[in-house]
Amino acid sequence: MAISDYEPDLTEEEKAICDTVHRFAEEVMRPAGVALDALADPADVIAPDSVLYDVFKRYHALGIDQIGTTATDLTPAQQARLRCIVAEELGWGDAGLAISLGVSGFPRMLAALSGNPELIERVSGEDRIGCWPITEPDHGSDLILYLKQPKDVPGTPNCVAVKDGDSFVIRGQKSAWVSNGTIATDAALFCSVDLGDGEKGSAAFVVPLDIDGVKRGKPLDKLGQRALNQGEIFFDNVRIPAHYVLSEPSPAINDGGAGLAGANASMSSTFSGVARAAFEEALAYTQSRIQGGVPISSHQVVQKKLFDMFMRVQAARALSRKANQRLLSGLPTLHYSIAAKVLATRTAFDVASDASELFGAMGMVKGVLVEALLRDASSRRSSAMPVLRSSRTAQTIRFPWPVGRTCSASAKTQTEGEPWNSKK
Repeated sequence: MAISDYEPDLTEEEKAICDTVHRFAEEVMRPAGVALDALADPADVIAPDSVLYDVFKRYHALGIDQIGTTATDLTPAQQARLRCIVAEELGWGDAGLAISLGVSGFPRMLAALSGNPELIERVSGEDRIGCWPITEPDHGSDLILYLKQPKDVPGTPNCVAVKDGDSFVIRGQKSAWVSNGTIATDAALFCSVDLGDGEKGSAAFVVPLDIDGVKRGKPLDKLGQRALNQGEIFFDNVRIPAHYVLSEPSPAINDGGAGLAGANASMSSTFSGVARAAFEEALAYTQSRIQGGVPISSHQVVQKKLFDMFMRVQAARALSRKANQRLLSGLPTLHYSIAAKVLATRTAFDVASDASELFGAMGMVKGVLVEALLRDASSRRSSAMPVLRSSRTAQTIRFPWPVGRTCSASAKTQTEGEPWNSKK
């Protein structure tokens, strides 16, 4: 089922885009994802004759870029819905491939923001694959702390760019979790910058990865999202022109915060698609599986489980829309984006797990879609989730909570005095 089957109020343009992307997800991504998932060696996923590159080629032929789907004549709500349609349908097709295709556009986005014709041309073309190296061996989701309190965070950056005349020299490495890391031709690199006198700032660079000094690690062998190539990138005195930097290096640059808000919002749509795929697989199976002389969907306990799955999927989709709308409206949005991502990834895992239960023993069989969906969803429920939800993170990014009405008199009475959790 496509999104248009759930939302009859789509405009003709939105419906056309939805149907086009859904057809691509169903006919190209899903078969390719199944084939790549079955490969035992992750090196085979990125082999020259891999179907992975055919997916990239056919995606570019669609003329739809997740990051470039906005138009100036659309309202933020319309732009958000269009972005969500694309990301959700791609996630429905295959989570790993959806992430790979989405992050591939990051260098083009930064180049476009720079307005530099040379840089734009350098990273354009159907054969260009982008990546977003942001995490490092010693730093991951705690990057948020660097964005707001750079002087208070212990540890040494693993990747540093040093200004040298009219160029920058990059030294160090990015972690093994760089999506498209071992196949990318270009990088939207976020790293520390040596500003002199021992002070470290941050900056965003567009870095072609086919230049001297760039080396790659081995592709990760993961439980799920096996179609998504991930691996380390090493920079051994890599020299790039100074105009490849997107913004003037600064100790308090917040480019990473904007990037995290956008990435988390997009990820929430992608995994809403994964959750939707798991629900639809379960619905179709329960309508065809006969038990006790009737389809198991006729049994009340199954109906309740299906309803709960549907409810959670729609909740994740709704918060994803809200996060994307705030992002494109210019409102404070990082807390919404994180909340949407956490809810969507948790929902994808829970719904895929429930779907696997409804499939019974078949839910654990290789080659059955829900088995792969469960592994894909499990891979995204990483240990970073508690960090994103932690009170330390909430304090760091200073959530601008909306102010509501004052509480009622009875409620106010209950809230005065000792805290609810105080110990007497």
